Amino acid sequence: MSQTALNLTAIAIFLTTMTTLLGPIFNVSPTLPAIATFSLLGLATLDSFSLQGKGGTLILDWLASFSPQHRDRIIRHEAGHFLVAHLLGIPVTGYALSAWEALKQKQPGQGGVSFDDTEVASQLAQGTISAQLLDRYCTIWMAGIAAETLVYNRAEGGADDRQHLHSVLSSLGFSAASVELKQRFCSLQACTLLKQNWATYEALVTAMQKRTNVAECSDLIDSLTPQSNLVG
Repeated sequence: MSQTALNLTAIAIFLTTMTTLLGPIFNVSPTLPAIATFSLLGLATLDSFSLQGKGGTLILDWLASFSPQHRDRIIRHEAGHFLVAHLLGIPVTGYALSAWEALKQKQPGQGGVSFDDTEVASQLAQGTISAQLLDRYCTIWMAGIAAETLVYNRAEGGADDRQHLHSVLSSLGFSAASVELKQRFCSLQACTLLKQNWATYEALVTAMQKRTNVAECSDLIDSLTPQSNLVG
């Protein structure tokens, strides 16, 4: 069962428990929690076996979107990816800031930044990749977590980013210990880039909140970033 389906099941159990306890006090019919529980468990089953977790992700993301901090976290996380990718010379081709936007762009999860990864995909297909290019992409993958950590002192998102980094490095023959070292190193690299370009990062966050298109976001970064900070 997917994590999303498990979350829906947990919600169903919570609602059942609360309505059972509070139902008599507020004169709530016992039929209502039964219907709600059945509906949520049915959705969890459908989501797990038919929608590969996407349906539940949309619902949970919609519920979470009512929290301003949740929305801000996602934007700041993705802005970290966007800025670091641009600074390291990896073209950004799109971004999504909600599960619905991600679904329309055929991206997993609750949001994401997509890149022109033709070069890295070609090298990985041959079972090798240059150390420089690998470091760039690993730094980009860790940049969302780095941005969240700098703003909130800890990251709530980024599990998919870590998993992607671990998967790629493991496929290249890195040991578990080497993967952890690379993750830490690239996290520090991402933090350094963000700190050095913090004013640009804040401007990018504001632009992405307005859903400014990729080209204009890229132009904004170029206009605010010293040329020496850009990797060709």
